Amino acid sequence: MNILVVGNGGREHAISWKIAQSIFSKKIYVAPGNAGTEIDYKLKNIDISSNDINKLVKFAKEKKIDLTIVGPEEPLSNGISDVFSYYKLPIFGPKKFSAKLESSKIFAKNFLNKYNIPTARHKEFSDQKLAIKYLNRVKFPIVIKVDGLAFGKGVKIIKNIKESEKFILDVLVKKKFGMSGSKILIEDMLHGEEISFTAIINNNGFLPMAISQDHKKSGDKDTGLNTGGMGAYSPVSFVTSSIYNNIIKDILLPTLYGMKKENLIYTGILYIGIMIDYNNNVNVIEFNCRFGDPEAQSILFRMKSDFLLHILSAMYGNLDSQIIELDNRYSLGIVLATKSYPKKYPIGLNILGNFENELKDTKIFHSSTKNINKNLTTNGGRVLCITSLGKSIEDAQKKSKIVANSINWQGKFFRNDIGNREIFYLKKYKNYKF
Repeated sequence: MNILVVGNGGREHAISWKIAQSIFSKKIYVAPGNAGTEIDYKLKNIDISSNDINKLVKFAKEKKIDLTIVGPEEPLSNGISDVFSYYKLPIFGPKKFSAKLESSKIFAKNFLNKYNIPTARHKEFSDQKLAIKYLNRVKFPIVIKVDGLAFGKGVKIIKNIKESEKFILDVLVKKKFGMSGSKILIEDMLHGEEISFTAIINNNGFLPMAISQDHKKSGDKDTGLNTGGMGAYSPVSFVTSSIYNNIIKDILLPTLYGMKKENLIYTGILYIGIMIDYNNNVNVIEFNCRFGDPEAQSILFRMKSDFLLHILSAMYGNLDSQIIELDNRYSLGIVLATKSYPKKYPIGLNILGNFENELKDTKIFHSSTKNINKNLTTNGGRVLCITSLGKSIEDAQKKSKIVANSINWQGKFFRNDIGNREIFYLKKYKNYKF
């Protein structure tokens, strides 16, 4: 099969790398790709933006692409699946209306409430004065979210009224997030542990993948600003079989039921951000209509079965008959970013390091890299994701750190504590059988 993967991040590198291992894949084009997808087996970069849907359609027709897989959320929210389907071009990813589960947090909240899926209490606002007036009735801390896509940066935990007023002013009046911030949600803050539940779904079934835990803050011990994700690991041991069953029963099954009732046409990845409280209750934080990044790197690096076969089964076969085979070891990814990310950062910085000497069971997934005159350079804030397998979480963490420390560019930084929560829980419950 000739396959087109849309996107240029670490998630798309991981998807392309995994698809290349399938006996069913022949050539994999990545649009636009990065320096990692430029050199990996079976992969070829195509200089087309992931948001240029017309050019992507033209390319898919010319190259007789058998399947297109969409990585990022923006083209999905812009209707890439609708356009490809119109031209009878096979595509893996939900339709535009269905992708509103991610592209509009208000749409998602209304869906959750309608189908009695547990989530935080909330109010929506488009008027600054009404939003500030409502703050007199809430108990801090609270969470304020912009309605539209903000690439992981439109959510803020607020500790007091003064901080709330400033953020509301920035979003609703100063338009810091453009049209994405034309409305906001003010939510009760949920407490507990946040995990990422990922599944392949269609309108007739689902195939759970692996549970992972992302680390969204830029600094160690969850300090700093919200980012797109600074690292992830999988599996997550504190998700017991009882909690897992509650996720399926209370969240996934009613979500799939609601999708059918609302005619949300969906064949693709569904990633649900879930908060597990200290009584083991589960609540939905957010829906995402694609893999998380860096969760994709950790999950796909663990996967031993044929990812492409699972996708094809979702599109054409019986998804429920599929079984995902995962490595029993831990997979842990550490994101290497450029200083000042997620604020304004420089690009075009030379990356130094011996990429040929990856440790065994370690893979360097490229996120924002570009080859300029045969020099590997940075091309964004999150640059690389060093992902390793280990018999223990400490082993996987150690391997990723060794490689992370061997690669350098001006202003490189990474979190040193990815996976520490798992280490904490394993020590706390060392005599407890998960």
